[in-house]
Amino acid sequence: MRNDDAYNNRDHVPNVDVYLEAWPEDARAYREREASLGRARLNEPYGPHEREKLDLFYPSGKPKGLLVFVHGGYWRAFSRAESSHLAAGAVAHDWAVAIPSYPLAPEVRIAAITTSIAAAVTRAAKHVAGPIALAGHSAGGHLVARMACPDVLDAETAARIARVMPISPVSDLRPLLETSMNADFQLDDDSAIAESPALMRPELDVPVHVWGGGNERPAFLDQARWLHEAWAGSTLTIAEGTHHFDVIEPLTNGDSAMVQWLAGLA
Repeated sequence: MRNDDAYNNRDHVPNVDVYLEAWPEDARAYREREASLGRARLNEPYGPHEREKLDLFYPSGKPKGLLVFVHGGYWRAFSRAESSHLAAGAVAHDWAVAIPSYPLAPEVRIAAITTSIAAAVTRAAKHVAGPIALAGHSAGGHLVARMACPDVLDAETAARIARVMPISPVSDLRPLLETSMNADFQLDDDSAIAESPALMRPELDVPVHVWGGGNERPAFLDQARWLHEAWAGSTLTIAEGTHHFDVIEPLTNGDSAMVQWLAGLA
């Protein structure tokens, strides 16, 4: 269909399998190490669906706050099992990190996934006191942006949100109507509009930092800019030299600008 190539990331990143094969191994190693040290709480349910579970990673001391990271995969693929290592940067600054899985399309619609992530954030917040930062990649970037929109989070949880970072987000879902993937998404005009953060005003008055890679597909650079332009006061960073699959690697490094911002240090 008309937008299939524009929203195809895998075919436009050289050696993409290197990244996709490394994620589960890096995540497993981090998860097993933290569990052996007693700093991981794994497979915590937050809803009735078998995929509505999250993993929590803790620092050695009292957490200063909670980061919730939401994985991507076009709402159709991946799970928390590929993302555990991305907690390392925030944990190094004494933040706890929650990483949820969620039900996938076509079993559920995107609106239902938004509801699942709201439940995951609320559940994780019950385990960790203090401010909450939200970060998500690709479809996960869409989902954390949705958390800042009206009538998504309950008032108690929403009041604790301190900052939001959509990374390579899909912020306007209408172009996806012209992709073959929509056979799974089952979007129509109304549902695409209802799930598009770039077409809404955020409810939460918190800092928002939209992040993208300089070597992203043009459609994803557009998506990042659309959200930045729609949400007055937000910040936009386009990290030169990074593409859709390595743009999240700074989350593993506590000294990175990405982690420094999420931890409130920059």
